[in-house]
Amino acid sequence: MDVGGLAISLAFSVGACAGGGWWCLKRLAEARFLLDTPTSKVRSAAQGYVELYGVLQDQSDVKIVAPLTGTPCLWWRFKIEEYSQNGKNRSWRVVESGSSEGWLRFDDGTGECLINPLGAEVRPATKQVWRGSQRHPRMQQGSGGMLGWLLSSGTDYRYTEERLHAGEPLYAIGDFRTAGGAQAFDLTLAQGAVVREWKGDFAGLLQRFDSNDDGRLDDGEWTRMRESARAEAQRRQLQQGDLPTYNQLRRPPESQPFILSSHGEDVLARGFYWQAAGGAALCLIGALATTWLVSNVLLPGLAS
Repeated sequence: MDVGGLAISLAFSVGACAGGGWWCLKRLAEARFLLDTPTSKVRSAAQGYVELYGVLQDQSDVKIVAPLTGTPCLWWRFKIEEYSQNGKNRSWRVVESGSSEGWLRFDDGTGECLINPLGAEVRPATKQVWRGSQRHPRMQQGSGGMLGWLLSSGTDYRYTEERLHAGEPLYAIGDFRTAGGAQAFDLTLAQGAVVREWKGDFAGLLQRFDSNDDGRLDDGEWTRMRESARAEAQRRQLQQGDLPTYNQLRRPPESQPFILSSHGEDVLARGFYWQAAGGAALCLIGALATTWLVSNVLLPGLAS
């Protein structure tokens, strides 16, 4: 019995079984999240995990250009691969990759929302793949189509660029928050915060509310102080209410999916189910391979 070879084979089979099962369960759970989360409108969306449909809007104060093609866009992701050959082994090796981190502006007809794409699974409709002989290319006009592919098929680099553009539809699911303006206001908590702030300067507190100059605040003086703190909290809230409100979507604090896609939830869920099926198949193959190795190699080897 080749102990080393058996150990490697068992590691691969057990890993395939465990990895395939994990991937299957993960994609099934994400598909259910997408299908079970109702679609919200920006204007009336609750604070927390929401699903939105809308259109990406241009941001006139920000100019974003994709790094490989130089195309203006709102978001990009790229990958540069180098073709390597070592004897009979041939493969593409990633030598450079990246994605933009600028926020996106989204409108669903009822309001606007800023989206922080950090940590999101982004699935754009625009994807370009081509080949060339330079590590940092610029897409040449007229090089597309079958002729361009034939001419570039023997070159050394392969480039992939994905982009989101203004005016494109967007499906988004993530953590929705509204900041600024007149938010949900707890007057009791705000009053307590003002009182704690004033207690930090106890000498000033006595100067303002110790009407009989005995060096302490009696019950009546404490009552007046709390009433003044309540009024101060209300005044600050009115001032804050003059600030503009803005909505934002970001990565959820928990393990819920955070997805930005040019396709709707039905297309995404269908793809997740297919990926879950692939994971289940890999899990089954790994389990069968493990069983075969144990029953036909490991146990007979131990018995001998």
